[in-house]
This record gives sequence, structure tokens and C-alpha cells, in this order.
Amino acid sequence: MEQSSGLHSFTQLISYDMKYNRIIGSFTGQKQGPLLICFGGMHGNELAGVQALDIIFKLLEIEPRTNPEFEFFGRFLGIHGNLSALEEGQRFIEKDLNRLWTDENVNRILNTAPELLNTEEKEVQEIMNIIRHEVDIYQPDKIVMLDLHTTTAHGGIFSIATDDPASVKIAIELHAPVIKGMLEGIKGTTLHYFRPDNFEGREVVGVAFESGQHEDPLSVNRAIAATINCMRTIGCVKSEHVENRHDKLLIDFSKDLPKVSELIMCHSITDEDAFEMLPDFKNFQKITKGQLLAQDKNGPIYAESDGLILMPLYQPQGDDGFFLIKALEGY
Repeated sequence: MEQSSGLHSFTQLISYDMKYNRIIGSFTGQKQGPLLICFGGMHGNELAGVQALDIIFKLLEIEPRTNPEFEFFGRFLGIHGNLSALEEGQRFIEKDLNRLWTDENVNRILNTAPELLNTEEKEVQEIMNIIRHEVDIYQPDKIVMLDLHTTTAHGGIFSIATDDPASVKIAIELHAPVIKGMLEGIKGTTLHYFRPDNFEGREVVGVAFESGQHEDPLSVNRAIAATINCMRTIGCVKSEHVENRHDKLLIDFSKDLPKVSELIMCHSITDEDAFEMLPDFKNFQKITKGQLLAQDKNGPIYAESDGLILMPLYQPQGDDGFFLIKALEGY
């Protein structure tokens, strides 16, 4: 969107109401287009995406007044992920919401009375009821899902794409490193579920974006930039209505990072493991085979190969201790 929208000073617009409703906001364009569904707060201690979406909806309200030539194609919907965890300020209450999105789980949840579900299962049921209603009402030919996250570790930002070339294209256009193969290391994320066969054969594309460290204020800015770039890539807004400062913000932060990488390994953990990451690792930090990375009840944990570390765990809740990735050539 053009500078007249005020996006150049969006950090000054944060006046966020901490009383959460499921819908962050919605905006329907004058012309038909894709249904863009953005999640913020899929983990309750990740507020940057929530704040970014809140700001974007405020800006969309004033954009047509400040820029008469502005057009929006499609419908944009912002959804709070884990409402219960957001209220408590923690990653999840009973189960990690972003590990419940398997076909089997979602089908079971949608056919179960709410009183028989645990906290996060109720969240899935409410989210899917809203999305099904949106799809029924708007009848989009294409659905794009953007899931906004942050990490406990400092370091680079990145996007996670599926194997769908359309997902990789969107992820690359977000101007952050793209990580391929992550869906093999973890199961039950939104990226696993948002596929055509779960939406009556409609074209469905999913991408996740990690905008930085949880408490870094610039994580909000980067989530805003990535969401607006996603709108441009999928045709919700015209390129001439998007400031190049959004590209620059993301490109500058990612300039020394590999453009595309793939997963080497994922170190999964349980509460009983007493896992403890060694301090001060950062996303995309170089790791050598045999390097001491962490420890648990069974002793020290060493790197199995050379690579780059991703999402080292520095919070009490989580199912993954760390990931190792390697840069791919040719991108």
C-alpha cells in the first residue's frame, strides 16, 4: 500500500486491545478474488502476528480514503489461533494447537460435542466452523492461508512452504529464507491440513512465516510487511499500491541468509526428557558435526551433521528441541 496509508510508521499505531475475539478483522474488496486467511497467535505467547493483523485491518479501513485509486480483490480474514493460550500468555494450555491439524484429528473434532473436547480441540472446532462459514458465503475459487509465527531464539526470519510450487512461490516473494521439508520433521500443522482435498477440491495454498523473536518489536513490522507482500503476490492488491519499503525491510534482514534451505533433522522432545538447550544459539547459526547443542536426562546431545540450526527451544513448552537445515544451491 502507498505511503499515504501510514504504513511507514506502523509501530506507532499499536494500541492493541488484549480482550480477544476469534475474528481479528475482515475486509472484502470491491472485486472478486482469493480468500486470504491469516492466523495470528496460533501459539499464545506469539503476539507479533496478532498485532500485525490488527494494524493491517486498521490501515485497510483508511486506505480507500487516503488513496482513491486503491482496489482490493478478494476477501481478507484475520483469525486468532489459540484464544485460551493468548489469554494466559503461554504457548498452549493442554496440547500444542499447531500439532492438531491432522485429517484424522480435525474430522474427529468436527464430529464431537464441544463438552467432550479438550481446550485446544475446542479451538480447532471454532476455527473450522468459522472458515467453513466463510467459504460457504464467499465461495472463493482460491484459498490462501498465511500462518504468522515468531520464535524463542533471535536471528533470521524465514518462511515455511509446502511441496506445492504455488506455496514455494508465495514464500519466496515474502523475501525471507524459505525452508523446505519442514513438514516431514513435524506433523499436524496448519500447513498439513490446508490442502484442496479438505476444501471440496478448491485451490488451497498454505505458507507459514516466522517474523523474528517473540519480544522483538520489529517482529510486528516484519509480519506486516510479509502479509502485505503476500496480498500482492496472490493478486489481492496491485503492485503499485505496495511500498517498496516492505520488500526492503525483509530483504535487509535476510541479506546474509540462504535463500532456500531444506530440513536435515528435527530433534523431537517430550516433557519427561528434561531437555535443555545450550544458551545463545541463534536461527541460521552454523553448526558442525559433533558440536554440543543441548542435554537431557540421558546426557549430552551433539549435532549429527554440519548445518544451520533453526528454532532452538528457549521456552518451557514445545515438542521440538531444535532443527538442523542446510542451504540449497541454485536459488
